[in-house]
Amino acid sequence: MSENCTHDCSSCQENCSERKTDPNDFKAPANPGSNVKKVIAVMSGKGGVGKSLVTSLLAVMAQRRGDKAAILDADITGPSIPRMFGLKEKAEAIEGGMLPVASKLGTQIMSLNLLMERETDPVVWRGPVVAGVVKQFWSDVVWGDIDCMFVDMPPGTGDVPLTVFQSLPIDGIIIVTSPQELVSMIVSKAVNMAKLMKIPVLGVVENMSYAVCPDCGKEFPIFGESKLPEVAKEWQLPILGKIPMNIKLAAACDKGMIELFEGDWLDAAMEKI
Repeated sequence: MSENCTHDCSSCQENCSERKTDPNDFKAPANPGSNVKKVIAVMSGKGGVGKSLVTSLLAVMAQRRGDKAAILDADITGPSIPRMFGLKEKAEAIEGGMLPVASKLGTQIMSLNLLMERETDPVVWRGPVVAGVVKQFWSDVVWGDIDCMFVDMPPGTGDVPLTVFQSLPIDGIIIVTSPQELVSMIVSKAVNMAKLMKIPVLGVVENMSYAVCPDCGKEFPIFGESKLPEVAKEWQLPILGKIPMNIKLAAACDKGMIELFEGDWLDAAMEKI
């Protein structure tokens, strides 16, 4: 590959190893210092259902079972991953790219909040700029050897999710939803987008599924009975976990101690990864 390569194979006659033969292939080149074996996107048809929580829990569980895990925070305008892991330091630029920040237990993380001077600064950018940053997180970050990377997707099915699915080699999608009536719409939007992009959906995770009484241990469906079983059956998707409304889990996220969580809610999801 020429040192002046623009990665636009349609205007180049050189026959190099990086050449793309399919003109419809929009995959961004991986950084030469990266070796990522599997990429899992965590998405939803709307915001506020807990994608970042599920992404973080999956990365922690992957790390616990001995995998080298990473998180690419593609939610550029609402990045919350660094706060959950208690990360304060900034990402470091080196020759050949930028290094992700490692959590206390070794999860490699790249998020816009690891580049901003203050995490409270708003990101007032238009869609193409946001999409470009996501691609840079893949191409310009030196990830090293990673067994499984989890991509925390922005909400919805718009410009940035499209960029992620076209630019990154996504191996599978996990859909996150909640128990409210909106579940059918949320799952349907995400599944239909996955079908358009020809990416397999591994299953569905329900967040805020129930609350447990601290005295009797009984489970209470705060948002009403879950509609997920019917929706999952409609789309022929496995239910990979139901996460309760848990005070200790919420406190761990707020204190940047997500890596200390205790719970087996996502064991079925990990079997798919």
